[in-house]
Amino acid sequence: MKRRHLTALALATSVLLAQPALAQDNVFKIGLILPMTGQQATTGRQIEAAAKLWMAQNGDTVAGKKVQLIVKDDTSLPDVTRRLAQELVVNDKVNVLAGFGITPSAMAVGPIATQSKTPMVVMAAATSSITEASPYIVRTSFTLPQASVALADWAPKNGIKRVVTLVSDYGPGIDAERFFKDRMLFNGGQVPESLRVPLRNPDFAPFLQKVRDLKPDALFVFVPSGAGAAVMKQFLERGMDKVGIKLIGTGDVTDDDQLNDMGDGAIGVVTSHHYSAYHPSAMNKKFVAEFGKANKGMRPNFMAVGGYDGMRVIYEALKVSKGQGGGDALLAAMKGQIFESPRGPMFIDAQTRDVVQNIYLRRVERKEGQLHNVEFDVVKDVKDPGKAR
Repeated sequence: MKRRHLTALALATSVLLAQPALAQDNVFKIGLILPMTGQQATTGRQIEAAAKLWMAQNGDTVAGKKVQLIVKDDTSLPDVTRRLAQELVVNDKVNVLAGFGITPSAMAVGPIATQSKTPMVVMAAATSSITEASPYIVRTSFTLPQASVALADWAPKNGIKRVVTLVSDYGPGIDAERFFKDRMLFNGGQVPESLRVPLRNPDFAPFLQKVRDLKPDALFVFVPSGAGAAVMKQFLERGMDKVGIKLIGTGDVTDDDQLNDMGDGAIGVVTSHHYSAYHPSAMNKKFVAEFGKANKGMRPNFMAVGGYDGMRVIYEALKVSKGQGGGDALLAAMKGQIFESPRGPMFIDAQTRDVVQNIYLRRVERKEGQLHNVEFDVVKDVKDPGKAR
């Protein structure tokens, strides 16, 4: 009798101990590592808001799994990003790592994704070579070569023959400089000077003075999300527009998150990018309205759409793999996805795991009482030119 009682007790104990494990098996965890404070805080704020909007619209249960979003602030410091990724993989046992505001942070986590076979969805960082840092990386943002080449094709046809480049001195800036310059020269243009500004605590003033002295037709700019307003302000303060120097660049310069604060001096600035909050599709109009409603009127920018589409890629992969097969099955289901995004049509190239998308030429205009990046031309289905090298 005593033995039967002990056996029953042991059985009950084992059932109780198994319950949390069973509950754990039904949870699908996404570790979202973002710069929520510091210089790139706007990136983190936009991506987190977009990820939460996706979940609000599509539910938090997929393929019988409860989706849990674990947000961590890496303050854009790669050592912090690496440590957080390790903790998320080892302690939290996340199924997917996502986010990554800047290139050095994404690069720092590549080896962890490879070792742990954890898919890593890059929603922001835009250096061409990022997807080569791990076979488990999938990107839903963009690459700087995609944006830069389109602008270098447009400029010489529109009276802009002589251009000085000004970029932030790190991976994506160097990509932007190189691909813009190479394409400008190929198209018969000139790039008399290429200037690089420190990423941390940048002071654009001395560089802009040098540009003013050189008197080019235009200044081509790449700066990370959040720094565009400072460039615009100092460009106008130095009266560079008054002496006939046009400001052109990748879409980071006229970031939708900051554009209204830049004032009418931004009107007429031409940029090339994959997303504008003013993109005229029905899907985007709904996205912008619901994003604003959920975030006190905030306007989504290109970082938001990278986060939103990143969540879509994760959800779809979970549906297809039915939550079985671990990281490799999820990764396989991410490759080759084709879908309509608020940015327009896009797909994940199955070979490179990189995004293929439309790149739009846009001009800042005042519409409905606000400043917007208004699209006037499109280059369709652009693969990353950096992958061809």
